[in-house]
Amino acid sequence: MQNDYLTDFITFLMQPAAYAPQPSAVKLVQTHISYVFITDDFVYKFKKPVDFGFLDFTTLDKRLYFCQQELVLNRRLCPSIYLDLVALTKKNDTFSLTGPVQADMEHVVEYGIKMKRMPEEQMMANVIKSGRLIPEMIDAICDKLVPFYATADGGPKIQEFGRPEAVSVNIIENFSQTETFIDSLSLSKGQFERIRNFSTAFLKQDELFAARVSAGRIRDCHGDLYSANICLADQVYIFDCIEFNERFRYCDVASDIAFLSMDLDYHGLSGLSDRFVARFIEKSGDSGLSTMLNFYKCYRAYVRGKINLFTANAAEVDEKTKHHCQEMAGKYFQLADRYASQ
Repeated sequence: MQNDYLTDFITFLMQPAAYAPQPSAVKLVQTHISYVFITDDFVYKFKKPVDFGFLDFTTLDKRLYFCQQELVLNRRLCPSIYLDLVALTKKNDTFSLTGPVQADMEHVVEYGIKMKRMPEEQMMANVIKSGRLIPEMIDAICDKLVPFYATADGGPKIQEFGRPEAVSVNIIENFSQTETFIDSLSLSKGQFERIRNFSTAFLKQDELFAARVSAGRIRDCHGDLYSANICLADQVYIFDCIEFNERFRYCDVASDIAFLSMDLDYHGLSGLSDRFVARFIEKSGDSGLSTMLNFYKCYRAYVRGKINLFTANAAEVDEKTKHHCQEMAGKYFQLADRYASQ
């Protein structure tokens, strides 16, 4: 998107009159890859036209394809939340937001996803922040995930992503993409080297990875399983899985479980983290998961650090967001260093 178009696009979607039914207000939340417009009852998510190597949203056709993928994949865990595609059209310098069926295809300038808005106070991150997260909630999350992984696709193509050669692609990419940030406010050279050395040494343990593949533990997973993507309302809603790159979603179930476990550690809830892992192993019968847990916790903490660095350095984010993301990145890299040193 051109800067002038981007300004017009955001200005239009920030107006309550852009939506039907018209909400009382609109709030914009940005990530490194998305614009998220929050209204009274619905949420509208649009992909930024960015190319980070591991994702490419630079053309309208690609953004449409990944919006479609986002609907299909997220309906596996919360079908009632992911409602439909939306199309943004522009004709005679006037924007209009409609469903894609009603849209004049010649004038479509953007596609997005329409979702049901979930209660903010029941978002897991807010439940944690307010000190309301209890063991029974952890158990409910676990009980939602066990059947999901049991029925998730685990065919021969997907199994290949559990081999160390495939896993190393994601690991090495993390380090190459963050090397320029060494000795920044968030990442020291010592942290970088300890985490890299630990990760590369673990990847040489071929027998551990082979055992996971043989046990059928490589699945079409969620890929982004942490508190920001979970709502603890009338039931457990787990949303916003990775749609933009199969190699982040085709992974060891241990990688997904490690992500939420790491997230609980990050928030100082190591007791609930241990409970989550123990219950999952018990309910799924996946006793081999523990052999991979620390490695994947380190990987997931580093990914979160990297993403916060990307967001902090995005030109369009404000100073408050920049400093907040720098601080979070530093904490995640500290946590990854802790796992690497255990």
